[in-house]
Amino acid sequence: MDKIKESNKETITRSPVRVGISIGDVNGIGPEVIMKALNDTRLLLDCTPIIYGSSKVFSFHKENLDIKEFVFLNSDSVDGVRDKNINVVNIWKDEIKFELGKATSDGGRLAFESLEAATSDLASGKIDVLVTAPISKDAMSQSGFKFPGHTEYLADMSGEAEALMLMVAPSLRLGLVTSHIPLKDVTTTLTADKVYDKIKSFAASLTKDFGIRRPKIAVFGVNPHAGESGKMGTEELESIIPGINKAKNEEIIAFGPFPADGFFGSSAQQNYDGVLAMYHDQGLAAFKALSFDEGVNFTAGLPIIRTSPDHGTAYDIVGQDKASGASMRNAIYMAIDVFWNHQLEKEITANPLEMQKRVDFRKDKRKETE
Repeated sequence: MDKIKESNKETITRSPVRVGISIGDVNGIGPEVIMKALNDTRLLLDCTPIIYGSSKVFSFHKENLDIKEFVFLNSDSVDGVRDKNINVVNIWKDEIKFELGKATSDGGRLAFESLEAATSDLASGKIDVLVTAPISKDAMSQSGFKFPGHTEYLADMSGEAEALMLMVAPSLRLGLVTSHIPLKDVTTTLTADKVYDKIKSFAASLTKDFGIRRPKIAVFGVNPHAGESGKMGTEELESIIPGINKAKNEEIIAFGPFPADGFFGSSAQQNYDGVLAMYHDQGLAAFKALSFDEGVNFTAGLPIIRTSPDHGTAYDIVGQDKASGASMRNAIYMAIDVFWNHQLEKEITANPLEMQKRVDFRKDKRKETE
């Protein structure tokens, strides 16, 4: 019996996921958190990291870190990388001028070039997923980068009008209706259609990217106490509630609007698979208080997979060996998980059984007796 069981076992093998990593701002903590995240070699069992930048960056930053070994292979293009090794694709040949802790045009230019190279290989299928190290929006704008952040850039490169910015931690998935815009523009940007679109995109992501069937979404108001029936603002009545109702009409399970302060101050979040905030700090202030250094920024609603650590360049601690690699490591693992969730979704929905012809057995029986 044991031999029969042994012969029936299926050996499932997976090719390592090719994880492209843009290096971010070389004057920030991006190179440090990349090295700390990849210093655990067990990660190489699941993926092949491909860093777009220069070996000189890591040689420079390594001098300030308590990392005994950081072994990587050099390559001039993604075609020369080796699976289950850390690979650095050298896209810069010139010497690099480091100004740690400063937003410089050179730092922005190098971050932009790294992002472009990684995005190009992602678009052509040479890498499977993209993980982006932190950038400085100031430095990037100095280099000609015309977008508020990674999310908007990747949406534009994907040909999408908008993407959905999600912040993900083990106990919380938080989406934003508006992200990188001034606070004064939030209420004028909110419409019923925009709220509905974000709810719909969020529900689709929770299903496709995270494998949650029939997800439940909590939606925040934008005013204190969610407007108190119009006494503290009418946005809930005019935009948010109609957006929620439109989603409900399509059998999306959405509730709200909830006051943000009371929601995070209670156990209510445990009843939902996702939380949708109206603007950046409404959601991220609480998220980072609960999950800082562990959370992951995930871009939903695009045909590609992109994650990032939930922190910035941290100029104030660069070069001091104080940055944690936990969020970057979690970002890499999440990108891998979402990649395999997509493959599973394809397997589930591919090649449905063809409709069989219905046989009328009574008719056949009559033929036999004629």
